[in-house]
Amino acid sequence: MAFNTQRLQFAGHSGATLAARLDLPSGPLRAYALFAHCFTCSKDLAAARRIAAELAREGIAVLRFDFTGLGSSEGEFASTNFSSNVADLLSAADYLRDRYQAPSLLIGHSLGGAAVLAVAKDIPEVRAVATIGAPADAAHVLKNFGTSLEEIEKSGAAEVDLAGRKFLVRKQFVEDTRAQSIKDAVASLKKPLLILHAPLDQSVGIENATEIFLAAKHPKSFISLDKADHLLSNPEDAAFAGRIISGWLTRYLAADTPHGTGPIEHVRVTETGESRFQNAVQAGSHRLFADEPETVGGLDSGPSPYDFLSIALGACTSMTLRLYADHKKLTLGRIGVDVSHAKIHAKDCEECSETERSGSARIDHFERVISIDGEVSEEFRDKIVEIAGKCPVHRTLESVAKIKTVVKQNFK
Repeated sequence: MAFNTQRLQFAGHSGATLAARLDLPSGPLRAYALFAHCFTCSKDLAAARRIAAELAREGIAVLRFDFTGLGSSEGEFASTNFSSNVADLLSAADYLRDRYQAPSLLIGHSLGGAAVLAVAKDIPEVRAVATIGAPADAAHVLKNFGTSLEEIEKSGAAEVDLAGRKFLVRKQFVEDTRAQSIKDAVASLKKPLLILHAPLDQSVGIENATEIFLAAKHPKSFISLDKADHLLSNPEDAAFAGRIISGWLTRYLAADTPHGTGPIEHVRVTETGESRFQNAVQAGSHRLFADEPETVGGLDSGPSPYDFLSIALGACTSMTLRLYADHKKLTLGRIGVDVSHAKIHAKDCEECSETERSGSARIDHFERVISIDGEVSEEFRDKIVEIAGKCPVHRTLESVAKIKTVVKQNFK
């Protein structure tokens, strides 16, 4: 299943605008998940993107965002702490609940894992929680501060070098982190828990997974990430984690059916309000986006209107050829159709008649390239071109269609 990504913004716990991405399945949507990134990381960490992509392919929408003061979000990192991260997660859950649907799954990576364990009890709609490389104690993160920890406790603040970047950390961060009791939160979780951890994790040792597992009540599961590093920098490790989470989660979700409005007989296109051009498309029970490229002010979250026309021509061509081959009991390899669209001057149209080429107007020109697996004789190539020309969408595009338009007002 393909997916689309929306760029979003919402207010965090302090009122600062937080930058987010919502990865949405293009097919039936089963549930929403909320992803919390690792300490000083961002929503755009490669592992976060890949895990979200795997869940989206299984019909699970994933909201990932930058905590206050990190990534593209507003606010000062120095004013944040573990409690503020938890508060940002609650703000994100409220945003999903108000605009879409409350999250059914919480996923946390590293310190983000500790945060989702702490916040799960405060989001009643959450059905399950998954952690990746999470510490059993939030204060574990203080080990990364080295000698700067003494300076923070002595002077009240200090610059800390974390993965080559400088962050101002105040004493309140240290005190707040030490005050957290993650294992107590795990013990009272009362929700299914999946723990993923790499035995060779050099940042958060595997013993943390053991402590979380022992503190949790059943149902609880542990999956080893084998030779993965803490950030899941190997794409295969991140994809594996995403597949495991999505497969495990299906046990706690409703059947794979579309949420919201039932199937409709026609196509409905509605502005989402999230950008200038993005529209939600519903065709029967199928849902996807229509959009424009970023170069013209869109989000590039879905095909453009002319892309949809090309899709229609390509799909119709492939289906028409398959119907013909089946009817004639012909052995025809897998069919592929590449379609490109352009506006050209009528005089440059090789397929047009003399009368059509004499005009000065620009016309729509579709170029269709049909590929067939296996050998195809020259005689059969001509037949394929002939049958492709009988595709209903082909005929519609070549004919003059009549369009009736009615305007109605919606009353709310």
